[in-house]
Amino acid sequence: MENKSHALVAGLFVVLMAALAAGLAMWLTRDNGSYHSYELTSREGVSGLQPQAAVRYKGVAVGKVTHIGFDPQVRGNVLIRIAVEDGTPITPTTFAVLGYQGVTGLAYVLLNDAGEPQAAVPPGASGIPRLPLRSSPFSQLADQGPEILAQVQTAMRHLNDLLSDQNQQLFTQALTQMGQAAGSVNSLSQSLQATVTQRLDPALAAFPALARNADKALESMQSAGANVSVMAREMGRTAERLNAPDGALEQARVGAQTLVRAADRLNTSTLPRIERASDATARAARQFGRVAEGVSDNPQSLIYGSGHAFPGPGESGFVAPTAPSAGPGKTP
Repeated sequence: MENKSHALVAGLFVVLMAALAAGLAMWLTRDNGSYHSYELTSREGVSGLQPQAAVRYKGVAVGKVTHIGFDPQVRGNVLIRIAVEDGTPITPTTFAVLGYQGVTGLAYVLLNDAGEPQAAVPPGASGIPRLPLRSSPFSQLADQGPEILAQVQTAMRHLNDLLSDQNQQLFTQALTQMGQAAGSVNSLSQSLQATVTQRLDPALAAFPALARNADKALESMQSAGANVSVMAREMGRTAERLNAPDGALEQARVGAQTLVRAADRLNTSTLPRIERASDATARAARQFGRVAEGVSDNPQSLIYGSGHAFPGPGESGFVAPTAPSAGPGKTP
């Protein structure tokens, strides 16, 4: 009897703890939020999407998936019903797309804003508003899969053509020629090494002597530079002496000024006097010439003066003188 009472107490305790655990689970999982329902319809598959999957708006969790089934209005379409919290900025430009969580394959509904007006989707038979569902990147990749496979097949066919037997022979010949070229380069390098050893090494050995000669030349240039410096200092002192107040340049300047003053006196006094004397001499010469011409034309003017000369016998206009008449008491 005592064992049965212990078993009953233990059973009651287990039932009570199970009820407490169920109540705690219901309390922890309760959801008192206010939601708006929306529907999504798509002809594409929704593999990886499960009820209670998360609904995110631009990455923020705003709801969950409540139902996944078939669309009674469009045969073959999948109908997804979601619950979105109040306050979520659902606008006429909002659209939905399926997102995937890493490599797990689990999908969720991602809401986003297109930023531009788009055609409204009429509500279904249930009257719940519908949002447009766009193709996910994985769906687009699946749609483009045949084209990608065709391009891969084309690339493989071209690769096979490139690796044909004829091209392989050409590649083999090219590799052989490259090997021969490498051998030629090796021979050339050996020839260059021999040339360097036989010809450049003696030239390099002569570099120390050339360096010593260069040092001597540099010393000579330094000596010449020192001599030039001494000459420059001497020329500087000479220039100072020439430019001194009583130097040669000053004396030459004074002499030049004296010459200028003498030239001025010559131009202002001596030359005018010489010019006047030359004018007087010219006038005297002209007068002497006229006198000489007169003497030449009338030589008797030296005796009788410069009066008019009477014509002589035989000359035109000559008149013979008459005898004087006898006066009274005189006989002729």
